[in-house]
Amino acid sequence: MGRSSIAELLLSFAAAPAKDSFEEYQQLTAALWRDGELTELAHGAVSTVVDCLDEVADSHKGYLAILLGLLAEADPSPHGEVVAGVRKGLDRYLDLLARQPSGQPLALALLYLVGHFPEARDQIMSSVAGHRLAEDDLTRLTRVLQPLDADDVVLGRVWPSPAEWTLSEAEREHDRTWIARLSPEQVAATYAGDTLMLLGYSGAKAYWALQNGVPGRAASPDPYGDAAPENPPPFAPETIQRHTSALRCPTCHSRLIVADDVVTCTGCESQFSTAHGVLDLTGALAESGDPDDVLRNAAVQRRIGLFYENVLRPGFLRLMGSNWSNQIMPWHEDAYLVENTRPVDGPVLDLAAGAGRWTAVLTNALDGGRMIALDLNPVMLTWLRGRLPEVAAVRASALDLPFGEATLGAVNCWNALQALPDPASAITEIGRCLRPGGSFTLLTFRSSDDPIYRYFQNSFRGPGFPDGGMPLFRLEDIRTWLDQAGLTVRAESVPGTFILVTAERR
Repeated sequence: MGRSSIAELLLSFAAAPAKDSFEEYQQLTAALWRDGELTELAHGAVSTVVDCLDEVADSHKGYLAILLGLLAEADPSPHGEVVAGVRKGLDRYLDLLARQPSGQPLALALLYLVGHFPEARDQIMSSVAGHRLAEDDLTRLTRVLQPLDADDVVLGRVWPSPAEWTLSEAEREHDRTWIARLSPEQVAATYAGDTLMLLGYSGAKAYWALQNGVPGRAASPDPYGDAAPENPPPFAPETIQRHTSALRCPTCHSRLIVADDVVTCTGCESQFSTAHGVLDLTGALAESGDPDDVLRNAAVQRRIGLFYENVLRPGFLRLMGSNWSNQIMPWHEDAYLVENTRPVDGPVLDLAAGAGRWTAVLTNALDGGRMIALDLNPVMLTWLRGRLPEVAAVRASALDLPFGEATLGAVNCWNALQALPDPASAITEIGRCLRPGGSFTLLTFRSSDDPIYRYFQNSFRGPGFPDGGMPLFRLEDIRTWLDQAGLTVRAESVPGTFILVTAERR
């Protein structure tokens, strides 16, 4: 395929009615760009694509803007031939943007496109100054165009938009402390990663809007997303004592006993910390770090639970679940959990519980004394203890669950499987620990069938996945892992790019 063939693809796309143009667009994109990489034809075709932007119908312009943004982003050099060719059209992009109503699909696509030209920041920001952009769109654009200032840098507190982060001075100082320990190369790499995450979110929002219309407004604050009290309550031995028949030592797998504030293995006699009410099974007591560090971090970042539930999580669901129309709202998830959690005898485990959003739902629906919240993050568990003091909080790995075989009555893993380093092994562990008839409820995400949207999904960089590419799934793989773990699927649905499954241990 040569330049003439690219011209033919452009002509076919331009001539196609709006309702029939998407297939033509996919063919055009695949000829120039594949999974974040330029094809050999891209270099010679950029100027033709830029010129075509003036010639196609308004219904087609946004798609070309997305394509041009993808081409600019794929150029391995910020001064490369492709990005330079795309940049030559900047004046016409800004002129077209100035004529679009704020928040409309074409305007969103153009914002994604012009976000790739930080060297033209002053020109771009001056052009959009009177455009009345939504605050999230404006601050996202401002940030992706902002060059790195090593003396005053914010890392990791910008997604899904800087507008949604309001840090206290104590939180800023906490960030300055850990940022100061990074090398210049690490700071630059993290800053660039944040930029790509914001571009990915902007691109996903625009691309979805071109196909479906203006995205819905963000949901109102989550009633379960409240902040924890000042300090978690002291350790209550009964929260762990009631589950000792299920709990096992992570080293020798013997049973545990509780005496005062210490939990001891009946086999190897290892002792485990219960500082701040959290049973820490990641190491013996002598190996644990300073437990006061956890409380200090929780105090400095006290509002992170609120940020997570009301800002980060909704943005994550929009990007990963294609939830731009709010088809899945928190109360839909609540209802699903309450309806599908069907425990048999034994504790109910909320796996990778985080700050306890879904633990709270299950605690309200079931006997709270049955609940165990497990996570690897001690700060999250400290917040959870503050809001749910009656729940047993356990720090342990999802890949080596500290429970005996067939000891749990039900397991929930909500919006977490994709964050685990070995999701198949986690499901195997769930199957090992569940009693026959016990339910397993799961919410996670599937990789989009659309390569462009899948690329935007893969822009997300989270803990454990600093280079992007958080593993999303195929429904077929989830089914296979469940079957191999002895679980039978009882219900499943895939709205957008969500996966919701209820399974039962055979």
